[in-house]
Amino acid sequence: MKKLLTLMLAIALALSMLSIAVAEEPLTVTVMLPDFYSTEDFQTENNPVLEAIEAATGVKLEINFVANSTYGEAVATTLTDSNMPMLMAVTDARATNIINSARAGAFWDLTDYVSDAENYPYLAQGDPAVYNNISVDGRIYGIFRSRAYPRAGIYYRSDIAKEVGIEKEPETIEELTALAEALAGYSDDTYALNMCSYTDGTINLITCAYGAPNVWGVNADGDIYPAHEDPAYLEGLNWLRHLYEIGGIDPDFITIDSTNWDNIERTGKAFMRFDCLDNGYRQQEWFETNEGVTDQIFEIIGGLKKDDGSITIWPQNPGFAGEIMVTKAVSEADLPKILKFLDWCNGPEGQMLLNWGVEGVTYWLDAEGYRLAAPEDGTDVTAQVHLIQHSLNQLGMNVPGDLCIAEKRTPLRAEYNEINAEFAQYAQVNPCYPLISETNVAYGATLSQIISDAAVQYIAHEIDEDGLRAAWQQWSDEGGAMMTEEYNEAYHAAQAD
Repeated sequence: MKKLLTLMLAIALALSMLSIAVAEEPLTVTVMLPDFYSTEDFQTENNPVLEAIEAATGVKLEINFVANSTYGEAVATTLTDSNMPMLMAVTDARATNIINSARAGAFWDLTDYVSDAENYPYLAQGDPAVYNNISVDGRIYGIFRSRAYPRAGIYYRSDIAKEVGIEKEPETIEELTALAEALAGYSDDTYALNMCSYTDGTINLITCAYGAPNVWGVNADGDIYPAHEDPAYLEGLNWLRHLYEIGGIDPDFITIDSTNWDNIERTGKAFMRFDCLDNGYRQQEWFETNEGVTDQIFEIIGGLKKDDGSITIWPQNPGFAGEIMVTKAVSEADLPKILKFLDWCNGPEGQMLLNWGVEGVTYWLDAEGYRLAAPEDGTDVTAQVHLIQHSLNQLGMNVPGDLCIAEKRTPLRAEYNEINAEFAQYAQVNPCYPLISETNVAYGATLSQIISDAAVQYIAHEIDEDGLRAAWQQWSDEGGAMMTEEYNEAYHAAQAD
């Protein structure tokens, strides 16, 4: 309960700092957000969450929800529209059209605002490195949507591991290999590693575990080079190729849609996954709710030691997942008001309303003051929450961290938070993330696909090492060498500043 009282004091302080809350007429703000519930209605009239936001801030939100499956296309279309929304969630901060639009002046330059701690205290608490990651030519055009860092890792069925004789949680790559090989032999119709058509995360995790850089690295001479040129990258691919060869990966993995990824584990067809670690505790909770499991049957691993004892891990994200951008549909006079509103969104009250809604309607509190997603009497409120809360959390940024009322965490959730804190220091940072390569802007997606396709074909024994290296040469010839040169120029220029 002390946590709750502290939060309420923080909310009172946040309200006292929000100048636009006392406006006589509400400021209408148009917003475009991705929607994960596009088949369900969103209650726009008398919506208690929207009403609470307006009461607290003086801002009336008019939201255009667009199905997440087509959101990228909608963003591209909107950028060419003369009637742009005032606030716009951008899920790919490094997309070519976003970079070009920023350069063309479609968005407000927020660089000076996000460092103004006096007027925008929550925005100013953002990690400078993450702000740098979303910058374009050194300028900041959005507020990043913060995500747990590094977040990625390995989780596996510890109960099945014990059945095949592995009691100890792997701490090294060698021990992971032993576990994977044992799981591969569990039965003829199950697999050790759960892989699907989304392969980048799996490949990046194991190659970084061996020591390869995260997409781009800096060599001993201080020059930029692509990850696939590092010997550790091939070691990681060979690890997956070996597991595939002994039957530890479904031979049809490339045809499995990512929407079925969870179900493969839930139906007992695979026992290990390289992915976001929070999926580990979610799977545990699914089995508790749907299968009556009472013991912890999943374990999560944040990083593995190499032979020399070092740890290098792939961060699932660069500290954010897209950004909220302020378009030139906002007048210069209203820009400080909009920034004040976005600052409030990042405070405790804003975070609660955007992420969880209104107490007693879309979330509940237990006797200890912890947040609950449903009433304690077991009432199914899913439809009610989707109707009212919908995908409002897509406007959430959480720049200063999670300031929401805490939920009571299971042991695995607590372990997840501890792992993120412990292993962030070992994350392989992509040195080129904030840099601009014109070749990457124009052809980056096509070039990346060459590397990705070749890796998948190599893992599945469709090509040998010569074929793999031929694809790497193709990448170089069709723009990869030029992209490397451009990144080196930008990197050395940034280092000289």
